[in-house]
Amino acid sequence: MSASTVNANLLGIRSRRRKALLVGLLFASPWILGFLIFQLYPILISFYYSLTDYHLMSAPHFTGLKNYQDLFRDPKFYQSLYNTIYITIFGFVPQLAFSLFIALLLNMNVKGQSIYRTIFFLPTIVPLVASSLLWMWLLNGEHGLVNEILRSLGMGQPAWLADPNWTKPALILMGFWGTGIGTVMYLAALQDVPREYYEAAAIDGAGPWQRFWKITFPSISPMTLFQLITGLIGSFQYFTQAYVFANDPNNIGGPGGSMLFYATYLYQQAFSFLDMGYASAMAWVLFVIVLVLTILVFRTSARWVYYGGEK
Repeated sequence: MSASTVNANLLGIRSRRRKALLVGLLFASPWILGFLIFQLYPILISFYYSLTDYHLMSAPHFTGLKNYQDLFRDPKFYQSLYNTIYITIFGFVPQLAFSLFIALLLNMNVKGQSIYRTIFFLPTIVPLVASSLLWMWLLNGEHGLVNEILRSLGMGQPAWLADPNWTKPALILMGFWGTGIGTVMYLAALQDVPREYYEAAAIDGAGPWQRFWKITFPSISPMTLFQLITGLIGSFQYFTQAYVFANDPNNIGGPGGSMLFYATYLYQQAFSFLDMGYASAMAWVLFVIVLVLTILVFRTSARWVYYGGEK
């Protein structure tokens, strides 16, 4: 084969590859344009706004790191961060464990299994605002069903939505009601665990607790890692339930600021005070916090996450 023929073939291959690339980019162009216009541009412009004094009714003026300096001197910033960390540690983490516990129960071979699974998932399909309003009625300090049950048992009846000491526990209690998605995800992971492992462990005399720690938990650890990361991100964006429970657009932090979470405070700065520069700074600080936590989780995951293909 002559050199000219080889060159012609190479040119033909390159031409076909360029055409294939152009066709691929053409089909992907709606997503690419959408990403550039509606995601990348807002991200970059928000960083610029975080360095400016920018209210919606005036043009932005560059002020450098002033918004960040003001933010770290703001007592409400630390209060909102504390409330967010509180709801993450005492809300999300126990709810994740609860999801696993319910998934273990629903994975048992009992009569009416599909009915139980449906019942536990049903609360998840209720819109979050509607379920928050429902729980406001259930947790009413005077006539709520929860306090009526506590009264019938001779126990104290907290002012769930009025007492700063009980507002976050009220939100956490509501969170247990909506763990259906996490339960279903754990249930799917449990059904992928080979039955042979349990049979071999039973022959070796392993008890239920040993089978859980030595077989079940390592086998579903990738799902735990996924839920842990997404749950952490979601917890630091905790907004709707707290906003509805506060029930006062002028005081979205609730009694004593006990329901002033990071996302609600950011929302107040952006859409109540129209201080977009300060809100953008808050958003970037939140991004850094979540990024650091995510990296820490990934770094520690090698110690407790097991993948079936690993040797």
